[in-house]
Amino acid sequence: MKKRLLFFAFSLLFVACEKDFEDINKNPYNPTTTSMEALFNGIVGSLQLGWNEQFYVHNEKLYEATQLGALTAHAWLNTAIGLDETWNRYYDALKNIRELESRFDAYPGEQAELNNVRAMLKVLLAYKTFYVTDQFGDIPFFDAGKGIQDIKYLRPKYDSQEAIYKFLLDELQWAAENIEINPAATTPGGKPYYSFGAFDALFGSDMNKWRRFANSLRLRHAMRMVEKDRAFAEPIIADILTNQLPIIRKGEEVLLVPQKMGFDKLSTHWSFREHRNLRLGTTLWKMLSPNNKPDGSGIIDPRTYIFAETNNAGQWAPYPNVIPPGETVPVEGGVPYGGQRDVNFDFKGASCVFSPFHYYLIRDEKDVPEILLTAAEMHFLKAEAYKRGIGVPADDFQAEIEYNDGISASISFWYGVAQKCGIWQNAPTIDQTQIFQYIFNPAVSFGANGFKLEFIYAQQWLDMFRQPWEAWALARRTGKTPREGDPLQYFRLVYPAGEAAYNGDNWQAQIGRMGGDRNNVKVWWMI
Repeated sequence: MKKRLLFFAFSLLFVACEKDFEDINKNPYNPTTTSMEALFNGIVGSLQLGWNEQFYVHNEKLYEATQLGALTAHAWLNTAIGLDETWNRYYDALKNIRELESRFDAYPGEQAELNNVRAMLKVLLAYKTFYVTDQFGDIPFFDAGKGIQDIKYLRPKYDSQEAIYKFLLDELQWAAENIEINPAATTPGGKPYYSFGAFDALFGSDMNKWRRFANSLRLRHAMRMVEKDRAFAEPIIADILTNQLPIIRKGEEVLLVPQKMGFDKLSTHWSFREHRNLRLGTTLWKMLSPNNKPDGSGIIDPRTYIFAETNNAGQWAPYPNVIPPGETVPVEGGVPYGGQRDVNFDFKGASCVFSPFHYYLIRDEKDVPEILLTAAEMHFLKAEAYKRGIGVPADDFQAEIEYNDGISASISFWYGVAQKCGIWQNAPTIDQTQIFQYIFNPAVSFGANGFKLEFIYAQQWLDMFRQPWEAWALARRTGKTPREGDPLQYFRLVYPAGEAAYNGDNWQAQIGRMGGDRNNVKVWWMI
């Protein structure tokens, strides 16, 4: 049987070699008969987080690095599985992005007809590329994803993060300025603008939302690079704030809602259930409850009840992010993320000594979204700009307005997540009075604490509770997010092992330029 299978395989190979060159260079996974709409829909789908990415990178590495969570044990050392998935999912999607770009260029009609869909693609390319380069640093980009077009691109060179950043920010500006939000408008040649219609599962082809997303990404990443190249970044921030360009507002968060987009979000529960070791940490708990009372009477932040739970004994017990020398911590166990809680919610296992993340937040498969960008983040970025005088005159009082609006937007968003979650039993509610009570609590009030920049960063960090990759970027950029113990030294992800095997020459050249493929090598925008 094995001999017959080998003969059949070699026969297929021989037949393939006899085909015309044009035929053998067709990509069987992206056939030319696939519509542009279907290609775009697949690219939107690729925004979902990977299973191993969440398990090995987010849960095992980034929650600990940011101290948004605490690890009770380092039991999963095979981070390479998550690195491979993060990397490969990006480059698989990039091939489809390049294919769609080629089809746009070959479009037989008026090129202006494609302005909206071209802008949408540029925004997705920017989001996905920023996501990867912010974690790895320099990556193959300008020649990457083009191997189907020309064999010379099969092993693409690495490009500097600086060049990638500046290119993408220019592309986002083009997108924001060339989007036509009037559905009845026509091109200069009198043609209607091409639309992907319902194939846009993210915004339903609402071009106003795409323009807001483009400007919001401009603001996020201009601020991210401002320490490194203020001359390039500051005019972008000034353009957005001074001209009051449309950005994401409260209630318009950019989200992947499983039920709306037609997928079951099984990966998150799996990553927590199988990983088992993430708990509420002392760094976060000090922000949520400054007096550290186990009965919860000292809780001041209403998001506590969305983010985390009590232990099996009904006590609030954070796991230490840093264990002092000579001290011991009880061995943690239990099954706080186990499926048995669907039937008996209160049972987390007798050995669950420390507070877990909230079960429903990570258990839900239909309604709890994966987050791309929040309105709260936009407010906190604006608050930072006004506080520091970046792109606008320094103004502590305007910074306070944005800071307060950011907290309000964040609390409203997280309570909305709980309320919209179909499986969340007795989901908590909140009113504006309670939100104001928190905003003006002496421990939180921006003005009462001397308009300190660290307060803005702390609230932005809190809002990013389920975006550990964004909180990691904030911590690396500022060095001023809440933290216990030594300063952060985990600055980047190492390149996947496959790069050394399949793109060895370019990988080796990159390693030489950066002085080694190590976690403590800073990415370009860090100082």
